[in-house]
Amino acid sequence: MNKLDGKSLDIVSENVEKLKELFPEVFSEGKIDFTKLEEELGKFIDKEQEKYNFTWHGKQNAKKIAQTPSTGTLRPSKEDSKDWDTTQNLYIEGDNLEVLKLLQKSYHKQVKMIYIDPPYNTGKDFVYKDNFKDNIKNYLELTGQVDSEGNRLSTNSDTSGRYHSDWLSMMYPRLKLARNLLKDDGVIFISIDDNEVANLRKVCDEIFGEDNFVANIIWEKTFSPINLKKHFSESHDFIIAYAKNIEKASCNGLLRDENSLKGYKNPDNDERGLWTSGDLSVGPVIKEKIYEIITPSGRKVLPPDGYCWRLTKDRFEEFKKDNRIWFGEKGDNVPRIKRFLSEVKNTITPMTVWKYKDVGHSQEAKQRLKELFDDKSYFDYPKPVTLINRILELYTNPNDLILDFFSGSATTAHAVMQLNAEDNGKRKYICVQIPEPTDEKSEAYKAGYKNICEIGKERIRRAGEKIKEDNPDKDLSNLDIGFKVFKLDSSNIKKWDSDFDNLEQNLMDATENIKPDRTSQDLLYEILLKYGLDLTLPIEEKTIDGKKIFIIGYGALVVCLDEDITTDIVEAIAKLKGEYETLIMRVVFKDSSFNNAVVKTNAIQILKQYGIDEVVSV
Repeated sequence: MNKLDGKSLDIVSENVEKLKELFPEVFSEGKIDFTKLEEELGKFIDKEQEKYNFTWHGKQNAKKIAQTPSTGTLRPSKEDSKDWDTTQNLYIEGDNLEVLKLLQKSYHKQVKMIYIDPPYNTGKDFVYKDNFKDNIKNYLELTGQVDSEGNRLSTNSDTSGRYHSDWLSMMYPRLKLARNLLKDDGVIFISIDDNEVANLRKVCDEIFGEDNFVANIIWEKTFSPINLKKHFSESHDFIIAYAKNIEKASCNGLLRDENSLKGYKNPDNDERGLWTSGDLSVGPVIKEKIYEIITPSGRKVLPPDGYCWRLTKDRFEEFKKDNRIWFGEKGDNVPRIKRFLSEVKNTITPMTVWKYKDVGHSQEAKQRLKELFDDKSYFDYPKPVTLINRILELYTNPNDLILDFFSGSATTAHAVMQLNAEDNGKRKYICVQIPEPTDEKSEAYKAGYKNICEIGKERIRRAGEKIKEDNPDKDLSNLDIGFKVFKLDSSNIKKWDSDFDNLEQNLMDATENIKPDRTSQDLLYEILLKYGLDLTLPIEEKTIDGKKIFIIGYGALVVCLDEDITTDIVEAIAKLKGEYETLIMRVVFKDSSFNNAVVKTNAIQILKQYGIDEVVSV
């Protein structure tokens, strides 16, 4: 019977296996012969010392931590959740680096769009201090706001000599892992300001590829200047966008509004409907497209100097015959091409400057959030829901999955629910946020919110209900305004402790390798993560001879974590394969479920008789 360990996907091992499939000849005694690999790649190796390179102090450690498997797990928290049994949304509390590692199997290539609003590195931000040796222990210390020596860990001061390096080391592994979760046609949008926009572009060029750069959007976040500023009053932030694969990603465009339709009229009552006119002249000059046009009034017209007509003479005559050339109401104007509304796409390609009147500004976002929280202000610079809605409209479809691993005030969750209400969509979100404690002097702390996650979850609860209240005439009975809460913690499975001073106690503990403070639900969801299953999959519970059986994915996985399992119970579990008519069924028991090795051996044989070959213990 195979054993389930307490680690997340080992990305390095996965990459080595992929390399072995492509180039088996470069492996010798399990090691890579890099000289042979160079030869297989046609020696396309730049051996020059002087070459363009983007690096910083700590980059190698940042790469290493991205590849180090997590020893953590996600523990379900039903009491903090809303609509646990039906919702498809996730809210995860924890260090996003560890969470991203834990999601690698279950959500590999499942996410259509990522939006993040990371720390801007202004010198006052909460910047994650990673530790590749034991980042779970590091996280548990970090959320206590002090390390083992009592030092505060919460900010990246701009007086630090490694101010930019620390920020890059924080961002690199998270973006690296996030890319794995994007679908091939997926995109990522990242809010940032002047402090790190240049470094962010470079690190994204490296991770996503500079050919996959989509846009650098300017968002006008304020509408009035700050006169106390010495030089310029910054009125914008940036939103950097990259695609997983620029050839596969597609933009939905912006739906045309009334302003974009103002230029369409039909003064000549053309049966094809509304139209607008475009310039017939164009540069540079192409000789065969310079010719004389005679208007209906008899006026002779040539293109302006340095220009020619867009159409050849023959093509112009075809357009004229089809009533696609407009000479003005009196028939004596310079000719123009008629462009019919019915023949153009119903969307507009977005521009890279987004005005606050179209997508909202910071003060408006703050005011809307205050209205949700009874006129209390808990965030200084939240992003407007309308801003995130714009991004969602451009690059998601109604059934897509959206990820935000710097969730903050949970604007992304709010925006997903809002857009679903508008277009009857079924978009789902995963929000991840470290439970950063609120300042004891803050309004949030006084109101009972001890960390940012508590505010974010309450924002989602209130926003969902308000969306329904604001749309009384719309059937929103199927609108998903719930979310499942999971909390990052160390694995439920004990790791071997080689403390020889307590050897006797350790040997006793080894007979029960599940931590005593963990529940069957805790262990169940860790099993789902290890198998790469969606955390929102339906889970059916059955009782067989007093033992609880979990059936996941309509029989794809069956889990029994009770003690004293008999061969009769095993046979009843085996029969579930026929009941659910599943081709492949995997079965998981606790290592201590069986009274002795004989029962365990018999159990494996019984399951094999029913065509169940994959049996695992934890």
